[in-house]
Amino acid sequence: MSLALDQFTARPLLRLGAESPGGLALPPAEPTPSQLYAPRGVYIDDSLLVVADSGNHRVLIWHGLPARDGQAADVVLGQPGFFSEGPRAAGRGPQNGLHLPTGVLVIDGRLYVADAWHHRVLVWQRVPEHSDTPPDYALGQDALDAVEPNRGGSVGATGLYWPYGIGWVAGWFYVADTGNRRVLGWHGLPAPGQPADLVLGQPTPADHAENRDGPPSANSFRWPHAIAGDERTLYVADAGNHRILGWSPAPTRDQPADLVLGQPDMASARELPHAPQGPSKLRFPYAVACANGVLVAADTANNRALVWAELPRSGAFHPAAAVLGQDDFAGSGENRWRAVAPDTLCWPYGLHLHGGRLAITDSGNNRVMIWSLAQP
Repeated sequence: MSLALDQFTARPLLRLGAESPGGLALPPAEPTPSQLYAPRGVYIDDSLLVVADSGNHRVLIWHGLPARDGQAADVVLGQPGFFSEGPRAAGRGPQNGLHLPTGVLVIDGRLYVADAWHHRVLVWQRVPEHSDTPPDYALGQDALDAVEPNRGGSVGATGLYWPYGIGWVAGWFYVADTGNRRVLGWHGLPAPGQPADLVLGQPTPADHAENRDGPPSANSFRWPHAIAGDERTLYVADAGNHRILGWSPAPTRDQPADLVLGQPDMASARELPHAPQGPSKLRFPYAVACANGVLVAADTANNRALVWAELPRSGAFHPAAAVLGQDDFAGSGENRWRAVAPDTLCWPYGLHLHGGRLAITDSGNNRVMIWSLAQP
């Protein structure tokens, strides 16, 4: 289906992962070079696609953008080969294994992977060209064999607890430190053990209470999960509060947000699971992407992606301009409650927008979709 608007045209281009057997049945999820199991994170640019194949505890890399549906990956990381799965590289240990990888990002030729359940971000100094390449170092841990939350101690400016998302916005590196209910930021790419320059969502680096141990507010998080933005605004998907927060300009210290999407005000975190959603509501938005003046949110529990054709900077409850994965803004069913199709979604968990291409990890359908978002 092609969705035409005054601002742009959206249409699915290709799918990676196994074919669905039909209806609402899930496709196969056994690890192969082309099959996926509950993927969560994705990165795309002009010549590279990286996917966190979270359910198989691995990362897949395509060198050169895939040209056809179901195309096999070129590289697998976190496993000894394409046909194995399991946390910690099928029992080989955490030095070259992953445990629920989620966020993936490439910055200046380096590959960053949020290895969420090992409480770290892994770094490859160059995007690997060969499978089973070990990482060079970890952020959030003292060594590659260390996997305890918060470095095995109390909360601080160098430890992590379930880091699900990573972002690179206007020269700042961000980690959605979900288990500590905060976002950490470094001005520039951090070195191992370097304390964060910014702790957003908590009063000090030693605090980690949900919503600051109170109701939702303009400077608190429940489950911060993804980060995106441009030179003017930082966006954080606060999935547990069913909202996206925005700061304009991006903060250099902990401070209240200027924008909330998905809720009518900063103090609300209401979920509407059995009602038409409309263009302004969100339910568990686990991802956000921003590029070329367009903002996209993965409205995960509503099985759709919402698109704002102009970037909202402040205020609340801005309606989206378009919906992907549903027939209209009222729909919220998995695969529209009908069947898996080239333009349906089931629990989309990850997004990345580059140029006119939008990559979506369609987690419930065990696939990654690439859409065209083209200006008219």
